[in-house]
Amino acid sequence: LNPRRSPARCSQYQSISASLRPSLVFQAVFNLLIPDHAADAFSPPRLGSPGPWDALVERLLGGLGRWDAEHFLFVAERGYLFEHNCAFLPLFPLSLRALACLWPPQLQPRSRLLLSAALLNSLLSVLAAAALYALGRAVLRRRGEAFLAALLFSVSPASVFMAAAYSESAFAFLAFSAMWQLEKGQSWLSGLLFSLASGARANGLINAGFFLYSRGKRFALQLQVGSASVRKLPLMWQQVLSLACSAALTCAGISLPFALFQYYAYVRFCGPGTGLGQSVPEPLLQLARDKGYRVAGVDGAKPPWCSQRLPLVYSYIQDAYWNVGFLRYFELKQIPNFLLALPVTLLGLWAAWTYVSTNPRHCLTLGLERSRSEEKGKPRDGFCGPATFVYVVHATALLAFGFFCMHVQVLTRFLGSSSPVLYWFPAHLLQEHEPLLWSAGTDNPSSGKPLLRKSPSCCGKETPDNLIMRLLLNWRSITPLSKSILGFFLCYWLLGLILHCNFFPWT
Repeated sequence: LNPRRSPARCSQYQSISASLRPSLVFQAVFNLLIPDHAADAFSPPRLGSPGPWDALVERLLGGLGRWDAEHFLFVAERGYLFEHNCAFLPLFPLSLRALACLWPPQLQPRSRLLLSAALLNSLLSVLAAAALYALGRAVLRRRGEAFLAALLFSVSPASVFMAAAYSESAFAFLAFSAMWQLEKGQSWLSGLLFSLASGARANGLINAGFFLYSRGKRFALQLQVGSASVRKLPLMWQQVLSLACSAALTCAGISLPFALFQYYAYVRFCGPGTGLGQSVPEPLLQLARDKGYRVAGVDGAKPPWCSQRLPLVYSYIQDAYWNVGFLRYFELKQIPNFLLALPVTLLGLWAAWTYVSTNPRHCLTLGLERSRSEEKGKPRDGFCGPATFVYVVHATALLAFGFFCMHVQVLTRFLGSSSPVLYWFPAHLLQEHEPLLWSAGTDNPSSGKPLLRKSPSCCGKETPDNLIMRLLLNWRSITPLSKSILGFFLCYWLLGLILHCNFFPWT
């Protein structure tokens, strides 16, 4: 992501960065104006005496430490003290702990961690948007559509989680960067980034599918275009064995951080008591007694997951603490949460249907058959191009799993931090159906105009037009479809900042 290679690309990154800034400001304003809701959520007692600077940090950035962010901040400060903290993987809290050393020691640990979270996620959000733009240019082959998707990411319906002390920004940056490197053919770097992503979020394990598909497609195309000697049985078996070994090593490497953390949790909670409980402050021990939390290093009955054939603390916590499982959320009282997830569900299904109906043969052959356009060296570009197939499958698999097996309201941030399709497809719809973008000079084939309109900046340099602002300033004249897409993104962006930052239920 080297913007110095092109002044135009540098200005595009600046436009994306400027679009991401308001989230921190708005969360601070809403946190100051709206009283916090008394939520039944993990809320460990604050130890120590906060000073005036701690109070200022809490007032300005306290909205970043709500709901699951409390777990990340607690782990960064205290480690994996309680069993249910192990549902939150270590890459992000370790990063917060490392950055906390930058701030004055006079501040309380929570204040230093909140400052670290604000700094780290601000940087990672910009880098994730830049990685999404680079990935879009490689896959969609339409610079304007890729740029519009990156701008949509800057007002993502999951924006509040990109700003708060959650691992979404870190995961989005790692996942999008890994996908981009894989598109460039940088397999080792891509594998490393995918591996780090699985240390940030458990759904990073499914990213191994990108590697498996890439290797499988390469092998299938070699068989189709190779000479007769390539298709001889002994040589083919040798290639299949090499492919299987490579796939196994890749999957093992991507899964390694997750597996190591499961082993760490097993040693910490299933091993003999180490007397760690004696060094835990009494208020935290009292919290554990009141809430029924299991404390690490305390003698007593071992957790039930320790005796399982494959002792995975992550699966046990999801099941025992949050009742996550197939169809468990299908209850009448959860209808509001299903309605909250309805927009992203419809958008994901629409994206899958559009792609399948446009490319039925390509989908039936799993994209492993060489198409006529590829044979001529001119594959179709844009969202419906062949290169998008694996990303649509990935997004649809995440959507199905999240809808049937998870707390459905988290679908918005689940897809928003994991799948580029959530941004590519709306960008595709806007460019295909919004005449204002055709006149703005996008890369719509019918416009015949430059990819991006330039406008003079305050420094006398030309910068790409922010197409989101162009649409908003012309709200009355844009199409109902454009209003629906922008309304979904902006309403969830704003409501998330208002509700989540004040401990109200959200996605």
